[in-house]
Amino acid sequence: MVESAAWGDQSVSIEESLWEKLEDSRRLVFELADRGIPIYGCNTGVGWNKDKKVTREFITKFNSSMLHSHAVGVGPYAPVEVVRAVMLVRLNGLLNMCTGISPGIVRMYQEFLNRRIHPLLPVRGSVGQADIGNLSHIALAMTGEGRAEYHGEILPVREILKKEGLAAAVPAEKDGLAMISSNALSAGWASLVLCRAEKIRKAADVISCMALEGFGGNTSQLRMEAAKKRKYEGQIKTAEAMNRYLKGSFLYKANSSRPLQDPLCYRSVSQVHGAVSDALSFAEKELTVQINSSDDNPCLLTEERDITPSANFEPLAWVLPLEMLSIAFSHVSKASCLRAIKLANPAFTRLTRNLSPQESVIAFSTIQKTFTALDAEIRSLANPVSMDTFPLAGEIEDRSTNAPLAVQRLDKILDNLCYILGIELMLAGQAMDLRRGETFGEITGKGLAVLREKIPFYDKDDRILTEDIEAVYELLKEGTFLRKLNI
Repeated sequence: MVESAAWGDQSVSIEESLWEKLEDSRRLVFELADRGIPIYGCNTGVGWNKDKKVTREFITKFNSSMLHSHAVGVGPYAPVEVVRAVMLVRLNGLLNMCTGISPGIVRMYQEFLNRRIHPLLPVRGSVGQADIGNLSHIALAMTGEGRAEYHGEILPVREILKKEGLAAAVPAEKDGLAMISSNALSAGWASLVLCRAEKIRKAADVISCMALEGFGGNTSQLRMEAAKKRKYEGQIKTAEAMNRYLKGSFLYKANSSRPLQDPLCYRSVSQVHGAVSDALSFAEKELTVQINSSDDNPCLLTEERDITPSANFEPLAWVLPLEMLSIAFSHVSKASCLRAIKLANPAFTRLTRNLSPQESVIAFSTIQKTFTALDAEIRSLANPVSMDTFPLAGEIEDRSTNAPLAVQRLDKILDNLCYILGIELMLAGQAMDLRRGETFGEITGKGLAVLREKIPFYDKDDRILTEDIEAVYELLKEGTFLRKLNI
């Protein structure tokens, strides 16, 4: 749902029954405030100023001051699809009825999404304990301030609202806090990153199978009888998928000249990629909880007709799986680099040095520097950051998770991996073409054909490889490779 609404034209609708519940939760805020109950961000200040009283006649000014003072994000600005994911995740969170927000502001989120009004959202400035410094920029846009992307142009929001016939929101009791006190930036972005991660994981499975054919390796390590003895779900599913991709391949034919066992970067793919699959499933499970529940403080308890201070904005439950996933994909990267290095070595493949089509051609020698440099970046990005924090706000907010940074690092890892796997795909395809006359797998054979639609076989003269690298990068980044394989 997040991905389709972020990337596509799918409109966002809200069930009619939820509007009545929003009205009821809004009434509850006023009922509790009228009884003199202290409500954080409603009749009290926020952060270090939680001991300050906020009177009703000052409430509009208080909300305005809150949004302006908290708008501290710095660039770069998020791409449109991320802004849409962030607004959608926050909208979904508001529908948990734990904020007591004005229904009109909820409607504003829906209108911005459906009318494709995308506030400029700086991505840095949050320590990952509610992304208040960033979400304030979206909140201010809904009040008519700032700029937004609108049908390909960057325009003042006030001008956009006038074009669309929308009135700017005027936040009242507790509205300002409800709009900004959320992890929607990091959670919305993470939703898109995990969708991308799943596609890259699948592509890595196919490319490793093509590399195995180019390598002339064994399939014995993919025997399902052995995989099922190990009992790890990810390994079993990966082995099943790899056997499907290789169905009909010459590798399944007995060959006495083939070594008994291959190097581990080839032999343990189903185990390594399977572990990544399990890590990804865990991250998806935890993030799904996050985007379908409340991370609000204070937390409105509509059934109990009460409100309570809360630390539900603590995102560690899903930040830790994201950091684990960064480490997991660093293993995918390392193994891909090792396979690519060995594909260039005739001692392993019995093909030509650097997969050269003839003696006078250097071919894939220097390209090793590119993918190993990118892998070094990945290893640096995989270092955890969730514990690198300072005590803030009068030392009341004395821990945080750096959630947006964890998400951005994983996103960058996946981007680098598109290059690395793309280069492995280039080398695997070259090696497969050098094995003329062999029969390749049903899917791996199609993979070779898809590759050749983008870049030709490396023959005759040496050529500039940067353009080829960028072409296969786009093939993986845009998901075209998997789509053409129908997997």
